[in-house]
Amino acid sequence: MTKPYVFITRKLTEEAMKPLMEVADVHIWNEEEKAVPREILLEEVKKADALLTMLSDKIDKELLDAAPKLKVIANLAVGFDNIDVGYANQKGIAVCNTPDVLTDTTADLTFALLLATARRIVEAAEFVKNGEWKSWSPLLLAGHDVHHKTIGIVGMGKIGEAVAKRATGFDMDVLYHNRSRNVAAEERIGASYTSLDELVETSDFIVCLTPLTEETRGLFNQESFKKMKKSAIFINVSRGPVVDEDALYQALASGEIAGAGLDVFAKEPVDVDHPLLTLPNVVALPHIGSSSTETRGTMMELCCKNIQLVLNNQQPKTLVNKEWGLSVK
Repeated sequence: MTKPYVFITRKLTEEAMKPLMEVADVHIWNEEEKAVPREILLEEVKKADALLTMLSDKIDKELLDAAPKLKVIANLAVGFDNIDVGYANQKGIAVCNTPDVLTDTTADLTFALLLATARRIVEAAEFVKNGEWKSWSPLLLAGHDVHHKTIGIVGMGKIGEAVAKRATGFDMDVLYHNRSRNVAAEERIGASYTSLDELVETSDFIVCLTPLTEETRGLFNQESFKKMKKSAIFINVSRGPVVDEDALYQALASGEIAGAGLDVFAKEPVDVDHPLLTLPNVVALPHIGSSSTETRGTMMELCCKNIQLVLNNQQPKTLVNKEWGLSVK
């Protein structure tokens, strides 16, 4: 019997892939330096029963129409804005993601980015490495305190709640805005629900953790930054397009806000000559929110397991399009 054909758009660990390779014909795009070219992905889906994809892979109507055998797409991320889930559902294709397993790792990175931006850690490290440290002075690379300040979290899902939990260890007041109230988070952490306007006006640190939707695209814009305190620091570990990057640059360059820590950009990889990268009060990271060896390994294993389950006509562990699951006996 012919094994099902699985195409993986990035190299994974052998440990994660081993169970899948025992039951499927697995092909992998092994180049680390660049994403799989569109034309190759279009050829591969013609014969694929399953895809294991990254956020950088655009899984749209054109690609889905080129995939007559495709049964499942396993996306190595919590988000799935790179996939046309509605159209996949119409075609009876299961779409899976990797929620929960990366919550704490992403929250760690978020708070580390907040600390690094507030205390000018990257700038200070480069100061030493570049031989600029000639003497000590009281205001040398003075940053901003984090403890006893107010953090405003936009997007109080599991990652947002995990960030809020870390903030309580710094005796911070926690505000949040979400499309619906998270009463459980309020009870567990003491977070206070507020409007977006009040959050940006009163918070010392504004942390964006909202998913990318049509409603959140461009959510942080010129108007938003004008409402923030001059001492405010903006952190984005969600998706680049939720921010108007031109407006953010102007706010930072003019001193309208104090700093920004960014793990995501509208275009990734970000261009090396992007204006935001020229500013000393910006800490920029290459989208590494969940990037620990332990967590990425778990994400890979979950994706492979989801593919195995669907190919066996079973319910996957983390299904995005729940309607698909209704057809599984």
